[in-house]
Amino acid sequence: MTRTGPDIVSASRRTDIPAWYTPWFLERIRRQTFEVTNPVNRRVRQIHVCPENTHTIVFWSKNFGPFLALDAHRILADMGFNLFFNFTVNSGSPLLEPGLPALEARLDQAGYLADRFGPRAVAWRFDPICFYTRNTLPAEDNLADFSRISRAMADFGIPTCVTSFYDPYRKVTARTKFLARQGAPLIRFTDPGIARKTALIRTLAARLADKNMDLCLCCEADLFGHLDPAPANVRENACINGLLLRQLYGGTPDIRRDHGQRTKQGCRCTAAVDIGSYRDHVCHHNCLFCYATTDMDIRIKQDRQQ
Repeated sequence: MTRTGPDIVSASRRTDIPAWYTPWFLERIRRQTFEVTNPVNRRVRQIHVCPENTHTIVFWSKNFGPFLALDAHRILADMGFNLFFNFTVNSGSPLLEPGLPALEARLDQAGYLADRFGPRAVAWRFDPICFYTRNTLPAEDNLADFSRISRAMADFGIPTCVTSFYDPYRKVTARTKFLARQGAPLIRFTDPGIARKTALIRTLAARLADKNMDLCLCCEADLFGHLDPAPANVRENACINGLLLRQLYGGTPDIRRDHGQRTKQGCRCTAAVDIGSYRDHVCHHNCLFCYATTDMDIRIKQDRQQ
C-alpha cells in the first residue's frame, strides 16, 4: 500500500472540477503543485499535493462523466491517491439545474463509482431541497425524483443521503430576474418554515430507513435541534470526514475540525484544503440556487455594464 500523509484535498466546494476542469486538475497533480487563492483576501499560496503528504482527495460534482471519460479515477488511483466522491443528484428536471446530463446517466455514474471504489466512498447529496414559485403558479418543490434516486442509490449500496434546505443569496435573485427578462419563468425561492421542514425531514428519513440509509443534515443545526428527538437515522453531517476516511483507507488523515467552515450552522467537517476558485473556475451548470460563481453571473455583470 502506498504510504499516505495526513492532508485531505477538497476538489472542490467552490466549483465542479470533475465536470469542467479535470484536465487542469490532472496537469496540476502531475506537477504536484496547486496555487490556491483565498476568496476573501486574494492571497495566493502554493499547495504541494502528492500521495506522500495527501491522504485522500475528496471530489464534489453533479456530473462525473468528463472525469470518468478521461480515466481520471484510474490515473489518480494508480498514482496512489485515495479518492472519495460527494455526488449531488437532485432531479431529472432542467428547470433549476439546466446544465446537467440526463438523470439516468448520472445514476449510472454513481453506480460505477460505488462498484469501483466501494459504496462507502460515495456520498449521495440531495442538496439543496428547494421550495419555489414559478410566475403565478402554486408553490412547488424539487423532490419529484427523490424516490427514484433513493432506490437507485440504495441498490448501489450507498449508505447516506446528505441534504440541506436552500439558503437565500442576492446573486440568486439577480440570476432569476435576469432569466425572466430573457423570457424564462420568474422563479422565486421561498422558505417553507421550520414546522414544514421538520415534518419533511421525518418523512424522508422514514423512506430512507426502509432502504437502510441514513439522512445527514449539512449545516442545519437549528433544524436538527427542532427534530429533538431526531429519528435514529438522522444526524448532522461531515461532508469531509477524516474519521470515515481513516476507516476506509487506514493511515492517519487529519481529523481536526475545520473551523473555517460554518461550524455554528452545524458543519462537522474535518480539516481540508480546497483547491478550487470561484473566479478562475466558473461553473457552467448554471444551477439557479447555487452560491458559487456561474457563467450566468458573468453574463449578468456584462448586461449591467451595457
